[in-house]
Amino acid sequence: MTGYDVDLFVIGAGSGGVRAARIAANHGAKVMVAEEFRIGGTCVIRGCVPKKLYVYASRFAGDFAAAESFGWRLPGKPEFDWRKLVAAKEAEITRLSGLYAANLAKSSVEIVQERAEIAGPNEVRLVGSGRRLTARHILVATGGAPQMHPEIPGIEHAISSNEVFDLPDFPQKLVIVGSGYIAVEFASIFARLGAEVTLLFRADRILRGFDDFMREGLSEELTAAGVRQLAGVLPTAIEKTAKGLGVKLSNGEGLVADQVLVATGRAPHTAGLGLEQAGVELEWNGAIRVNDESATNIPSIHAVGDVTHRINLTPVAIREGHLLADRLFGGGVQSVDYAFIPTAVFTTPEIGTVGLTEAEAREKYAIVDIYQTAFRPMKATISGGAGRTRMKIVVDGDSDRVLGVHILGEDAGEMAQTLAISLRLGAKKADFDATMALHPSAAEELVTLRTRSARYTR
Repeated sequence: MTGYDVDLFVIGAGSGGVRAARIAANHGAKVMVAEEFRIGGTCVIRGCVPKKLYVYASRFAGDFAAAESFGWRLPGKPEFDWRKLVAAKEAEITRLSGLYAANLAKSSVEIVQERAEIAGPNEVRLVGSGRRLTARHILVATGGAPQMHPEIPGIEHAISSNEVFDLPDFPQKLVIVGSGYIAVEFASIFARLGAEVTLLFRADRILRGFDDFMREGLSEELTAAGVRQLAGVLPTAIEKTAKGLGVKLSNGEGLVADQVLVATGRAPHTAGLGLEQAGVELEWNGAIRVNDESATNIPSIHAVGDVTHRINLTPVAIREGHLLADRLFGGGVQSVDYAFIPTAVFTTPEIGTVGLTEAEAREKYAIVDIYQTAFRPMKATISGGAGRTRMKIVVDGDSDRVLGVHILGEDAGEMAQTLAISLRLGAKKADFDATMALHPSAAEELVTLRTRSARYTR
């Protein structure tokens, strides 16, 4: 590894880039990382970490409401301080960003806090200083960025998921555009913190791509939490007025809001990186085209994480970055296995899922068996809560192998993580049935659910 300034130059210090940098350095490579914003990337700074902190904050409202049913006497009405939450969030992500930087330094990775662009197959340029460096390998790990769609008059008055975490004042009236997991998570958060939330989306139902049984259940839960859902309705204009933001809708209605959050998806952050000039092939949406080994058509240039628009999840980016570094500098040959990746939607209640949905299974398998249930969680029997936990198990009717498990309820994400191990190991429905139940728990329903709800053949 000679003849270059560094062995690996990483553009982007998010989860995938940091993991690749550290593993490569541990293999003995000379590594440099350039980050133009804050070390930690989307997940730590403006994504999953601050979002989960806000989710925790929002759930206290329900806990306070239920406490008296369990014998607690509350001295007064709880009050929420938005600015205190924002400050606490900022302190935590600053701490985590510092840990990321410290871990890079411990691995002898050099950090450059400025924008970097690709100047050639083995060369990068630091935009601020104009410095040029050669690298044996270049890794692009710049993640994604929010899309501000639809492009309508006044869209500049709206905010994205980047800005929503740091609003100076709590929005009493919030309009959210979108129906994906980011949109519904923020709808759940702000409604439970006390905002009047209206959710606008093009589709007929929220969370396209998730199992329909979960989509239906979460829609009901959002309505119960006070979220107004307008399916098939989008904003046509946003106007700043003395009373706030006037939002014109495609159904002819008008709304006034303190903030309009556009959460209509994210796009790979590839603009202005010099990829086209270096000859790197891109997908139609700007994503970097890579093979199974995260390599582009230029042998010395690689990409991992959301910038490739494969599966846009932090653990996926970390695994891709780790295995790429092993392959380039440690003699590794393992490829990323994208099967049975657990995911969660951190609404309240949350969705935890792993494997195929019913619709996906019915497209791929000749016989599909469905086992599903909906029940009142034990906590609600005393508090009087109206929500219901939902569970679905999707099974290959020929082999009895479990193809997917989907849960809507408290700690659904935690259950999905452990279930992913079983599904990866090829667990069958008979294995679930043979497993002793843990009582009393919601999870026990997964091993006591014996009656088949439906069988589909083709």
